[in-house]
Amino acid sequence: MTNEEYREFARRRAPRSHTARNCLSAFWMGGAICALGQLLLALYGALGLDAEAAGTAECLTMVFLGAMLTALGVYDDLAKLGKAGTLVPITGFANAVAAPAIEFKTEGLVAGTSAKMFSIAGPVIVWGISASVVYGLILCILG
Repeated sequence: MTNEEYREFARRRAPRSHTARNCLSAFWMGGAICALGQLLLALYGALGLDAEAAGTAECLTMVFLGAMLTALGVYDDLAKLGKAGTLVPITGFANAVAAPAIEFKTEGLVAGTSAKMFSIAGPVIVWGISASVVYGLILCILG
């Protein structure tokens, strides 16, 4: 079989991409997660918290829900249904931190959970902190 014949064979056998359906699923799931965040923000505001405290409480609640649903195995089911819509909101970050920690807990607290907890989210945290330091220095120099 030549390379061209193999490419044609593989193209015919490959599963069809459902891009439009996946985009729609991601849109609705991401929107639902963000709507839940807005509802929590309004609830905390109605309970008497000022805007900053309500935002902090909402973020903490969303991170907790993301980690809890990951630990219960529910977040994976939501991700299968909602595709990339579960990655973008803050719950996706909580999932990225909690999932490796849960997966490697059998290797122990230090070598497993602690070492693997930031294997996915670690680079994001490092670059986020580094960028904020650089931006802060630029702001101090310019202003």
